[in-house]
Amino acid sequence: MKKIIVLICHYNNLKDLEVSLLSIREDFDVDVLIIDDGSVQKPNLEHLQTIYKNGKIFLELLPKNMGVGKATNIGLQKIISMGYQYTGRLDCGDKNHKNRYKKQLSYLQQNPEVKILGTWGNMVDLQGNLLFVLRHPVSYEEIRKKIYLNSTFINSATIYEVDILREIGLFPEKYHRNGEDYAFYFNAIQHFKAENLPEVLLDYEINPNSLSAKGRKEQVNARISIIKDHFYFGFYPIYGLSRNSLLKLIPQDFILTLKKILKR
Repeated sequence: MKKIIVLICHYNNLKDLEVSLLSIREDFDVDVLIIDDGSVQKPNLEHLQTIYKNGKIFLELLPKNMGVGKATNIGLQKIISMGYQYTGRLDCGDKNHKNRYKKQLSYLQQNPEVKILGTWGNMVDLQGNLLFVLRHPVSYEEIRKKIYLNSTFINSATIYEVDILREIGLFPEKYHRNGEDYAFYFNAIQHFKAENLPEVLLDYEINPNSLSAKGRKEQVNARISIIKDHFYFGFYPIYGLSRNSLLKLIPQDFILTLKKILKR
């Protein structure tokens, strides 16, 4: 069985695609599957394979823009058939720290009961300046509680066993463009143990023009719906619903400024 393949969804962002590819620096092969989501500026496989020396690149071109959730699921369906043990996403513009996958795979092999493993991340602006460090809960117990408040994983920072997809399915397309990753991890941790390594191994780019930034209200509404899907009468579900209802009324710029102050 082949070890790991990383899924990158691309849409008209060739420069950041190359940045993310070149940030993969390991002493073993890390293959990459690129799903191009109907871009005008399409990746050139021969060029990318020339600059990327850490493994094989596979490229699939979608005939039209379908959204990152659908593109992710098309990629995951392909990966299920390719015979890899582990996979994970890497968003264009996000950058791995050296030996990130080596550290994650080593931990997973030493702790086989853990099926999903994330890391902490540097939140950076478009110029690469550090805004704050995002330190999600580390233990499975804390993750199960605090996921009712917000996502407890950085999507680009997780890897997981491909086999879990056969049991729980892919990213829920019910939350198209607004909360697929949150819904996926919420569902996954009901079935499998998940943790975060308490180490910064990713630089995550905060882009004010991203879908999550522009569609923040819709994203919070989706988060509320997902919490309701998993609701029980307890402190964290009730607090999570109240907190997210309040977030809809607060400007994003204010929240980002507050995070910079509190999390540095």
